[in-house]
Amino acid sequence: MLHAMRNIGIMAHIDAGKTTTTERILFYTGKSHRIGEVDDGEAIMDWMEQEQKRGITIQSAATTTYWKDHQINIIDTPGHVDFTAEVERSLRVLDGAIAIFDAVHGVEPQTETVWRQARRYQVPCIGYVNKMDRSGADFSCALESVRQKLGANAIAVQIPLMHDGHFDGIIDLIDMQEIRWTGREGETMSASPIAASREEAAKGWREKLIDALSSVSDLVTEKYLAGEELEAALVRAELRKAVLQRKILPMFAGASRSNIGVQPLIDAIVYYLPAPDEIPPALGHHLKK
Repeated sequence: MLHAMRNIGIMAHIDAGKTTTTERILFYTGKSHRIGEVDDGEAIMDWMEQEQKRGITIQSAATTTYWKDHQINIIDTPGHVDFTAEVERSLRVLDGAIAIFDAVHGVEPQTETVWRQARRYQVPCIGYVNKMDRSGADFSCALESVRQKLGANAIAVQIPLMHDGHFDGIIDLIDMQEIRWTGREGETMSASPIAASREEAAKGWREKLIDALSSVSDLVTEKYLAGEELEAALVRAELRKAVLQRKILPMFAGASRSNIGVQPLIDAIVYYLPAPDEIPPALGHHLKK
């Protein structure tokens, strides 16, 4: 059963949307029957009175939910710099993590702090560019910010789907399809072929993904050079290996508050983050020796 378990954390700078994203994950996986909003003081993970009053996470909170026959244990860590020690305490026991970035601001100071800690403990990560519905949101700039400031090999596996300047959904670069969300709470996802007007750009982004994979996967290189079709299952399997080795940071896009992009992020937890038996055991240190 260990292979069907994920022990993950959600880390980011304050106000990047950690708790909001966690609340959506709990809702879509059936853990909660309504979405708790941080601004209303109703977030399930922010149970302390001070957290509800200030709208920030102070103490790491853990919960368990289920998705596609997998058990996901989630730790929602603080984003405020004053609680860095609490974040480090959490990262030491995590098997994997979601790094959330603000689509407008990119990498922020506390993001750099928690990223250094994740690197120190060799925690495999996936990236999520949140708040794509905000004015000034720029997915490409956010990716470049991650590469420049964190030194991570950030590679898009999704790109935002924009319509008349508004964030309308995502383009999946692995299955090569457009995905949109409907329903009052974004519970319904619909997939469609990529529109002709967006196809060339999508193929360009997919090429970057395959290039990045081929640099770490001999199998992808071999098939690519032979002109063979790279099936989605193969791309995911090789991407998973790269994530576990911290060679690639796959990047996803969404707007959690607007209920767009969260379900594929939950899929990514299952697809790419490690099970407890896929990583080496944590080392302890005797304080008196």
